[in-house]
Amino acid sequence: MASNRLTRESRQAALEAMADGEGLDVLVIGGGVTGAGIALDATTRGLRTGIVEARDWSQGTSSRSSKLVHGGLRYLYQLDFKLVAEALKERGLLLTTIAPHLVKAQPFLWPLRTPVIERAYSAVGVGMYDALAVIGAHGRTVPLQKHYSRKGAKRLFPGIREDALCGAIRFYDARVDDSRLVIDLVRTAAGNGALAASRTELTELVKDAAGRVVGAVLTDLETGTTHTVKTRQVINATGVWTQQTQRLGGKGGLKVLASKGIHILVPRDRIDATTGIFLRTEKSVLFIIPWQRYWVIGTTDTAWHEDLAHPVATSADIDYILAHANSVLAEPLTRDDIIGTFAGLRPLLQPGTMDESQSTKISREHTVTQVAPGLVSIAGGKLTTYRVMAEDAVDFVLGKERARRMPSRTTTTPLVGAEGLADVEAQAGRIAQEHGWTADRVEHLLGRYGAELPTLLAMIADDPSLARPLPEADAYLAAEVAFAVTHEGALHLEDIVNHRVRLAMETPDRGISALPAIAAVAADQLGWDDATRELEIASYERQARAELEAERRATDTDAVAARLEADDLRPVRPLGVA
Repeated sequence: MASNRLTRESRQAALEAMADGEGLDVLVIGGGVTGAGIALDATTRGLRTGIVEARDWSQGTSSRSSKLVHGGLRYLYQLDFKLVAEALKERGLLLTTIAPHLVKAQPFLWPLRTPVIERAYSAVGVGMYDALAVIGAHGRTVPLQKHYSRKGAKRLFPGIREDALCGAIRFYDARVDDSRLVIDLVRTAAGNGALAASRTELTELVKDAAGRVVGAVLTDLETGTTHTVKTRQVINATGVWTQQTQRLGGKGGLKVLASKGIHILVPRDRIDATTGIFLRTEKSVLFIIPWQRYWVIGTTDTAWHEDLAHPVATSADIDYILAHANSVLAEPLTRDDIIGTFAGLRPLLQPGTMDESQSTKISREHTVTQVAPGLVSIAGGKLTTYRVMAEDAVDFVLGKERARRMPSRTTTTPLVGAEGLADVEAQAGRIAQEHGWTADRVEHLLGRYGAELPTLLAMIADDPSLARPLPEADAYLAAEVAFAVTHEGALHLEDIVNHRVRLAMETPDRGISALPAIAAVAADQLGWDDATRELEIASYERQARAELEAERRATDTDAVAARLEADDLRPVRPLGVA
């Protein structure tokens, strides 16, 4: 079996193997959750599969979500039972089989404002939500709804305002570290034979005399080297960049608009509660979601017309989130409470396609279409249903007969860290005692690495210095930085801080104060000299300070202008621009 370790060396080997002349069955463009899911689905069916991402894995939308695995309770009120049932089935698979180390059941309170009518219709809605979950998962994977009086609700959420509710319903969904999910998907795909390369840009699609896409020119953004790859099918899974990617292959395809959603983070002790909260707003919904050390609060939903690579939270966005959260919190939050923010872009699928003559498979949330012979696009959907999207995309390129002979295997394919999880969890007390760690430390490590925790412990046994907490970021161990390089494909300091040791969103200075310690560990693993290490630190610090400045601006245009004052370490051209 192939190695599931993503490294600088595995990346180079993957690029060389993709261009070896043998050709791929499927080349996936885009390393977010959809593309990573497609790569895993395709390779586990026995297809020779490659996946490339122009930046780091998950760097776009898939690292900036609400970090929820949920059925979409609000869709019940649109009577979209099929969509909710599908998402709840996927939630059950993630909780029990695919990624139980990453996906955790999470209770939420739904505050009720009126004692009879609202409780009655809400109970019916949540009851149907529970029923669909039980049916889809063939059993109960989270507790069922429970009703509370005002007094009972306040025992679970003491920090709620007296006038914010007359009672509440507790229901369950689940939460996930979105970046880790994507990285583990890519690693699992690689372990099943997929060829994976980040920091690799699609610069051209190659067509034969009949106009069919038969290959791609890929540029290694680390070296500038180009690789020409033969492939039977290209699947475009680039989210908000869908239309730009399509233009390399033809005039058809999907129509996608970008919508911005932002979140803020505040310390865990700032809100007195043991459960999350769910609020319906005038535009959408607002979640207050508990994590181990902080709360994630969001989101917004506003049209985005600026640079796709750098969505940022504005001062107005932050004020909006604070106002809605404070409408139910007994002790109002202020800007001084905020330890982090992040902004992401949703790819909003528009009705129809750019060329109505092309064959298309449409679901309520996502669509797969043929842009040109040999080139397929998929867009829409949400993190929870990535696996269904991936299955639909691979079925589409295979065609009905081949798809029937080569069915998807991903409902029973655990991600790295999932298989054997219970055995490792049973050792949590011993691990804590042997290493002098708190139960919280071990919980943190199990929630990130699952059954791979022994690998981390072996690294520490080989190099005891890796057991030390990071200065200025003591929730993380130096070993986690090393693992990011040796197993998770991190090539740069920004990859580590943004998507693996997630200080970019968890600390007020976006991780700047921890950079020297993180860079020292990364330099040992990646062989950086002093000049390279200082370049990496300076580049990340410029970007972080630019994002902090963007938060002070009132409009998207001004905020993006502030962010673009700092260049990326590895700039990516707009697709199709030489």
